[in-house]
Amino acid sequence: MANVILIRFLNAPYALHIRLQGSQSYVGVNYGLVADNLPPPSATAKLLQSTSIGKVRLYNADPAIIKSLANTNIGITIGAANADIPAFASDVNSAKSWITANVLAYPSSKIILINVGNEVLQYGTPELKAQLLPAMQNMQTAINDASLGGKIKVSTVHSMSVLGSSEPPSAGRFDPSVVDLLKGLLEFNKANDSPFMINPYPFFAYQDDPRPDTLAFCLFQPNAGRPDSGTNIKYTNMFDAQVDAVRSALNAMSFNDVEIVVAETGWPYNGGPEEFGATVENAKAYNGNLIAHLRSGVGTPLMPGKSIDTYLFALYDEDLKPGKISEKSFGIYKTDLTPIYDLGLSRNSQGGLANAPTPTLSPPADVPANTTGGATTLPTNSSTTTTPSSTAPGRDSPSAKVNASKNAASLYNMDISFVVILFLAIASLM
Repeated sequence: MANVILIRFLNAPYALHIRLQGSQSYVGVNYGLVADNLPPPSATAKLLQSTSIGKVRLYNADPAIIKSLANTNIGITIGAANADIPAFASDVNSAKSWITANVLAYPSSKIILINVGNEVLQYGTPELKAQLLPAMQNMQTAINDASLGGKIKVSTVHSMSVLGSSEPPSAGRFDPSVVDLLKGLLEFNKANDSPFMINPYPFFAYQDDPRPDTLAFCLFQPNAGRPDSGTNIKYTNMFDAQVDAVRSALNAMSFNDVEIVVAETGWPYNGGPEEFGATVENAKAYNGNLIAHLRSGVGTPLMPGKSIDTYLFALYDEDLKPGKISEKSFGIYKTDLTPIYDLGLSRNSQGGLANAPTPTLSPPADVPANTTGGATTLPTNSSTTTTPSSTAPGRDSPSAKVNASKNAASLYNMDISFVVILFLAIASLM
């Protein structure tokens, strides 16, 4: 009883501190399979259970992985391939068969969301883009007919290129060329209470503006901040700015009540000489500080007091991916199940805020100085050129700029002795 009362009376940051040992539903991870050296799904399931990761996103509906996560209470997001969209769009029975094979076959696994396609509005043909909404509608019908409506959501994942403008975040607007298609998709999201899934990557934004102050802005490290002239809000990290640019775009189309979920975000720990900032230290700083920011419950300036559900990219490296070195280097765990760098995700770890070396005062020698100043958001349509994951056509490429973690570190690392003292004080009043 005392524990319940403690959580009820404590402010959110302190209550969060007590919950750190359990799973955190807002922290998820992407589990890609473009590799030939991955551990067995059963071993990965045990790894995940030893962490505070509450959700896993698959790019397909791999039966071995779904089975391995049975009875773990880990939420599972599964994906239908872009290639399946035409069949789903033309015949609801195709969607029903897919649900039977990939959802109903696993009653003990906690499937929470189905993504129909990945970044279709960026990579799809005009025909495929037009088929996306009917495919999602038929998938929803199949879910409803299986008496799973409301329990399993249906959505699709978008790259940041759906934004036509993102600077400043308050002026975020969708690309006019996809607005008509998006309107139907967003009406579907609203009607079915399903999230708008987006892939923000501050790492790629940093590639467009590789200055030290931009790196600090991207890594949630101390920086001067970048003001939004439309709201007078000073953003202190890129993640918040990118997400708020999406929030502004949704609000501008009167979809204020459609939730945002971050389907992918991450930072590579290795890269080629032309891939600025791809280091272990920076990867640990970005992912670690992002987790601390989420745990703080601060939210973003336009969505305060809410931890946005966020799937880190990625659980493991995928050694068979084509493209740049960084594409193979987003993993947070090695395939021997040990961490590449410690993010404090273990249930036995308190995991403090990650620190990367302070950025130097000048750009790398091979990077021309950027004299454009510090906009709140970076170009919206920069993107990678390689395909990221099993059925995923290509990761993304981001845009925009940033917001403040509001002392996420100090909130997260709050001394447990204070919590104990407060607990005793409350108990004495009972």
